Amino acid sequence: QVQLLESGGGLVQAGGSLRLSCAASGRSSTVNAMGWFRQAPGNEREFVASISSSGFNQWHGDSVKGRFTISRDVADNTMYLQMNSLKTGDTADEYCEGGAGGITSRAESYAYWGKGTQVTVSS
Repeated sequence: QVQLLESGGGLVQAGGSLRLSCAASGRSSTVNAMGWFRQAPGNEREFVASISSSGFNQWHGDSVKGRFTISRDVADNTMYLQMNSLKTGDTADEYCEGGAGGITSRAESYAYWGKGTQVTVSS
């Protein structure tokens, strides 16, 4: 079994930055691609970014491209999401996901999910 634990969420003003972390434990060696998804109240879960097992390949969703950067410390089993130029529309619960397959924007392709961390951007 794999456990994913997000941290780093909080309240920030528009234009500010936050850095989220996702620590993998348990049978983390079985995790290849990882990703971030977010869900705002009343909305469906939205793809944010995904990263390959090596960290060399990244895919960012259109709504965050140029503002957010996904990265990964393979040795430390930790994934990050650097969020810059935050907007009020970025307010959501952010979820870390991991799975045995390659990078994908499909949430259902990931076998493991964290419990989420809340990001609130004020105007």
